[in-house]
Amino acid sequence: MVQKRPKTLVTTSKLVRNEDSPELLRSEKPKSKRYDLFFSMNKVLLFCLAFRFANAFLLQTYFNPDEHWQALEVAHYITFGRYGHLTWEWKRGIRSYLHPLLFAFLYKVLALLGVDTPLLMIKAPRLLQSIFSAVGDFYLYRLSRALFGDYVAKWALFSQLTNWFMFFCFNRTLSNSLETVLTLASLYYWPCISVVPTRISKVSRKLALFMAALSCGIRPTSAITWLYVGLLELFSANDRLRFIFLEAAPIGSLVLGITFLLDRVMYGSWTLVPLNFLRFNVFSSGGDFYGTHKWHWYFTQGFSAMLFSFIPFSISGIVASRKWKLSGLLVWVLGIHSLLGHKEFRFVLPILPIALMFSGYSLAALRSQTSPNSKREKSRNLHTKRPMKMSLATIFLLATNIPMGLYMSLVHQKAYCTERNGGRNESSGKRSCEWES
Repeated sequence: MVQKRPKTLVTTSKLVRNEDSPELLRSEKPKSKRYDLFFSMNKVLLFCLAFRFANAFLLQTYFNPDEHWQALEVAHYITFGRYGHLTWEWKRGIRSYLHPLLFAFLYKVLALLGVDTPLLMIKAPRLLQSIFSAVGDFYLYRLSRALFGDYVAKWALFSQLTNWFMFFCFNRTLSNSLETVLTLASLYYWPCISVVPTRISKVSRKLALFMAALSCGIRPTSAITWLYVGLLELFSANDRLRFIFLEAAPIGSLVLGITFLLDRVMYGSWTLVPLNFLRFNVFSSGGDFYGTHKWHWYFTQGFSAMLFSFIPFSISGIVASRKWKLSGLLVWVLGIHSLLGHKEFRFVLPILPIALMFSGYSLAALRSQTSPNSKREKSRNLHTKRPMKMSLATIFLLATNIPMGLYMSLVHQKAYCTERNGGRNESSGKRSCEWES
């Protein structure tokens, strides 16, 4: 008869030492595979899609003019010609057509199907963006899961979906929204950031480079993020020459080259959009015409307002998780943007989900901080009871973010466009809209 080997003192001490760490939550098993939302990745993605679709219909307010003038108006012009309006940025060549073409393709499909009604023309772009946003949510979940485990990933997704600013801004047709999606997806595939098996790290890195280059094509300022991540990868990789000359240079040249050709066709002449963008916004400080803020604005007002009541949880998660590479990315991006005079909330949108992921880590850690006196009972209740601190924190975050998100999305600066003659004034060749606030 074979006797079971008793636990050694080392094994027992290891269990006791790790009970209070969220790392233990990596091995959490769902109570029922059938009813557990997070058991299947497909279910997580479908849940994110359903949430963002609902988010799109609840978004009925005005936030930033670029949502229309740098995306939908340009797409309308590409598809229907004289009915769209191009602002001065498109005449000076400081915007790439890469982002508006996504919505131009959507408009063209609606027109070919004969369903380009005013209602669909208004709602369809935001529904398309909601699909992109759901993919961004999904990749935040995957990144959190790779770094911290299943349980932390659930709370990271909770933080992402309940944060008022993500609800208010992520579904808007801003280039910053798509930049955020590409940032989250790319970070998941970077070997220096995520936990990627060695056998697929090279393929993963190429995919990460492709999405990073694509985000730079859409928003040249995205290079701030990828300069930091690229240097991390360069210093941590064993194949540095391969990374530079066989991966980064070819992939970056390919994506940006395609972007240049695309802009050549659309502008009718060779136009180096990234150079024009940097020349206007950085070297000549042209963006300052639209207003400037103090250097500390992102830290004391801008990014703080975006995080809102998640601030203490994010700070706690940064300290407790010790993921200094990602926390360093937050400081780097905020610091570089702080050097520029013109500042906006949406400029730092791509790093907001990272801060919310740290908030998810902090919330997950609350489960093991309040427990019964007995360690055995503590271990048993770890998967069955929700501590009072966690419940109070959840109620606090929901009570502060849901009203804020709904007010900003449904009431604040609410405007609507009343279409006349099917959205077009045939006599003038322009769309006729009335904005009321």
